Formats: sequence, C-alpha cells, structure tokens
Amino acid sequence: MKPSFPSSSSSSSSSRRKSSIAFYIVPLFLITSLAIFYEEELTYILKQSIPKSQELEISEPQQESVPAQGLKPVSERQQENISAQSLKSVSERQQETISAQGWKPVSEKQQETISAQVSEQGDVLPFAVGRTEEGCDVFKGMWAYDEASTPPYGEDDCPFMEPKLKCQANGRPDNAYQNWRWQPHGCSLPSFNATFMLERLRGKRMLFVGDSLTKGQFVSMLCLLRDSIPRYSRHHKHYRSHSIFAAPEYNATIEFYWAPFLVTSNCDNATFHRVLDRIVHEYSGSLDMHAQHWNGVDILVLNTYAWWQPGKKMKIVRRSQGKKYIRLMNAQDAYRLVLKSMVSWLENSMDPQKTRVFFTTMSATHFRSAEWGGKRDGNCYGETTPILDPTYWGSGSSKGMMEVVTEVLGASKTPISIINITQLSEHRKDAHVSIYRMQPYDLTQSQLGRPESNADCNHWCLPGLQDTWNELLYAKLFFP
Repeated sequence: MKPSFPSSSSSSSSSRRKSSIAFYIVPLFLITSLAIFYEEELTYILKQSIPKSQELEISEPQQESVPAQGLKPVSERQQENISAQSLKSVSERQQETISAQGWKPVSEKQQETISAQVSEQGDVLPFAVGRTEEGCDVFKGMWAYDEASTPPYGEDDCPFMEPKLKCQANGRPDNAYQNWRWQPHGCSLPSFNATFMLERLRGKRMLFVGDSLTKGQFVSMLCLLRDSIPRYSRHHKHYRSHSIFAAPEYNATIEFYWAPFLVTSNCDNATFHRVLDRIVHEYSGSLDMHAQHWNGVDILVLNTYAWWQPGKKMKIVRRSQGKKYIRLMNAQDAYRLVLKSMVSWLENSMDPQKTRVFFTTMSATHFRSAEWGGKRDGNCYGETTPILDPTYWGSGSSKGMMEVVTEVLGASKTPISIINITQLSEHRKDAHVSIYRMQPYDLTQSQLGRPESNADCNHWCLPGLQDTWNELLYAKLFFP
C-alpha cells in the first residue's frame, strides 16, 4: 500500500501554526536572556562600585559604643531634613540604612555620600552627617551649673596636658568652674563622642593653627579623645613650631602649628616669643612660610587675635617694587590685610570638597574686675562664678576686630565656618588659670603679698572652658 501524505492544504496549515509559535517563542527567549544578562551585569556593577570595605553597615562594637556615649538617634523631622537637603544622591536602600542607624559611626563610602551636604553658600561640606535643628544658634545661650556632671577627663588622666594648665595640681582650692555647662537657647549641643569622631577622622589630618590659646584648644581635643585611643598605639612628636599627635589605629593625626599672626612675624619662635616690639609681615607670600605645613590637611582650625594690639599702631612690613619697608598701621587695618591674605591662600590652596576650614574668634580676657562690678583694682583672681549678664562684653575683646572677621571671612569663596567663642567666653571670669599655674620664675615678696598682680587672666584651666570650644567645633563639623 502506498503511504498516504497530507494534502497540500493541511501541510500549509501546519506550517503556519509552527511559524506562529516561533513568532512568540523567539522574542520571549531573547527577552529572558537579556534580562538575565543585565541582572548579572547590574549585580557586577553594584559589587564593583560598593566594595565590602565601604558598605554602609558598621560593626557591632561601633553600634554598641555610640548610644553608650550619648549620640541620640535623630528625630523624624531631622531625618526628613537630611533626606531632602543632604542625601539626594543616596539610594533608597542607603537612606533606609542611615535612618536606622541615626548618628552612628560610618564607613568611608557613607562619608563620601553623606558629606554631600549643601551649605548656605551652596558648597559641599565634608564630614557633615546632619544639620543643626532649624533656628538653633549654638553660640547663643547661657551657662548652666550642673552639679551632677563630672569633667570629661581629669588632670591626671590626660598625659598630653601641660603643667601650666593644671589648676588643681597647682593649688586651686575650688573646682566648681568644671561643672558649668553651655546651654544654647531652645536647643542642645550634640554630645561629644570620641569614638564617633575618630571614626570620621580615619585616614585624615586635623590641624590647629595659632598661638598658646589655640594650643590649649588642641590639648583639650587630645584629652577629649584620649580614652578611645589605646595607649600602645598613640604617640606625640614635637618640632620647633609643629606638634603632631598620631593615632595609628585610625591612621589619623591631630596637630598644632605655632603662628600667632598666621603670616610671618618676629614672634614665630614657638619657645622664645616674648616680643613687645612686634613686627608683622604682610605682603604677597608672607603666609607661605607657615602655610606650606598646612597643605593636605582635612580639617583646618585657624585663629589669630591675642597677639594683636587693638587701638595701637603696629609695625607692618610691606613690599613695593621688590623692596620691603615698615609702615605703622592701625591694628584693625593690619588685621584686615592679614585675614585677606589668609582667605586668598585658602581659596587658592584648599579644596572645599575635601577640607573643612574653621576660624575661632577672639578669646576673652578678664583683667579689670570693675567692668563686671568687682573690685576696682581686681581681676580674675579669686573669681569662682561666671558673669550672669548675657550682654556683658569686656574691654579685652575688640568689637571692631570682630567686625573685620565677619566682613573678610563672609566674602570668602571658600566656605569658612566661624566658631564664635567670644561672647560665651566673656562670661567665664572664673575659668582662667589665674595664679594656679607653674610659675616660670620665683615670685617676689610684693607679688606674694598681692597675688592678683601675678594672675594670668588670659589662659584657661583644663578641664574647663576650652572643652566647650571643642564641643562647638564638633557640632559645626558634623551638624552644620
């Protein structure tokens, strides 16, 4: 029997069905293959762009240490502000992680992302992890006595403290000056967390530049951080004008550089600088001799005021047609020129995407107790309580010089955060070292009979007021 074959019409119908099935199967196969391919590619790209060492998660020890030291999670309103204002480039997953962690230590990758905070000038602020609540001016407030509080460290607990700052060891009979806490109006300062700060300083340099008052702030910072750095992994090096404290465990350094006028002067010897006839160099390049040591820092804290002589003429070295000459100038005018030189150097040398710059305003002095209602011929000697008048302003702080700071720094193209410690320090007539310091020489009978004649009403006891300066620096560094 001959085999039978389908008719031409049935064969044509079968071919059409197969073609129809192939029409749907082939595109479906291609779509599925492309999806698998791009999923693998996307996974690979994400793994490459966020290595494990830079992921947002933090270790359990760090998670435990932060709440224990006082960093409270942010409020919902603060979270919303952070999300809207400063974390626009962060993925939804990262925002959820940040929200869950609050103010906890973060990795370098998270720092790079979170630090995309926008300042009032529209510039990126490195190190920032949040914002001070709206309407809060941390520099306006009052001193509140907190008897239950204890100093953040003891004189004997901080090996970096110079003997001249140890008021208790040098015989000061009272210690209430250690229990006054700065309270901003309507808000609070974030609690200083040493572990958190050191994590943020990992691989970074922090440099304080100025005079002995600036050095006091530098020492205060070392004392505040000391417990979070194992003793075996820290060391301190001293050069003529440069002190370097290293924390190898964090690959971080905290440094001090002596430059009382910021520019070159005849007071630049860090050891022998008791010069009454002061000569300040102010011309193009007069900052460079010092500033060459400031290059590459990540946090720069500058100050100059105590060595200036407001109301007097000062010798300023200028340059014209290649020749130098000395010109007598009003201190305020010379101060303006030096600050402009500082700003010019910062604009040309600092990357605002990587470096934060701070300027600490003038530190108060208390040499005339009659100004706050005390004895006519007295000073800070014997004072044990702050000045309570919120408007008090002593003669040792020049408002004209303060206006120059606002004027010049406000015009800077490089963001400079002003740490305004002047008004709050004006109130602390009780916090100076007074006579309770290591004396450089034996006192005369006359000085022993009138101790106020030998009182240092310029420098401050530690622990004490300068710890508050660093709490304010901490607040503006991380929560501008």
